[in-house]
Amino acid sequence: MSLRALLPASCAVVEHAGGWPVAALHPDEARALGPVAEARRAEFAAGRACARAALAALGHAGAPVGRGDDRGPRWPAGVVGSITHCAGYVAAAVAPAAACRALGVDAEPNQPLPADVLTTVASATERRWLAATPPGAICWDRLLFSAKESVYKAWRPVVGTWLGFEDVELTVDPTAATFAAAIAAPGPFPHLAGRFAITPTIVITAIYVPAA
Repeated sequence: MSLRALLPASCAVVEHAGGWPVAALHPDEARALGPVAEARRAEFAAGRACARAALAALGHAGAPVGRGDDRGPRWPAGVVGSITHCAGYVAAAVAPAAACRALGVDAEPNQPLPADVLTTVASATERRWLAATPPGAICWDRLLFSAKESVYKAWRPVVGTWLGFEDVELTVDPTAATFAAAIAAPGPFPHLAGRFAITPTIVITAIYVPAA
């Protein structure tokens, strides 16, 4: 299963597994990125290449994807989107704002989180759930991290405020491959729901909120 399978048909999704594709930046994107190490430039360019291809599928061919003041993607008017990349995977998803209010996607390596990171990411309730989850092919702590990243990516462009890991309490349904997020911070989304997919190497999560 891939990111494409996690989102409705109204979304344009472009994803690439394996080494990041070699891609050139649009001049506006290069200016937004500024001087960075070559590895960071390659990562950024691969994500923007996927984003521009997804935008083209929505009829926005050639549109650059800059960066906002929060360092998140700046999409063309009338478009909602999200970009993600990790070792071995890069993807972007976009949707018409008329159909989608919020969109967040995230990919992470299917590997355990470092213990010091887990204590920052997971609440006491979430850590108890993780402790009771039998070991297997899925690193549930990494899924928890990825799902909260997707929550933030969906939240921030709409609300415009910071959302910490501690502000989000997750409930995961392993059988349905879904998750629900209860959000303690004030805003329009007291709850968000998402879906996830697992490969042997990658954890992928996605949130799609339809427009009212």
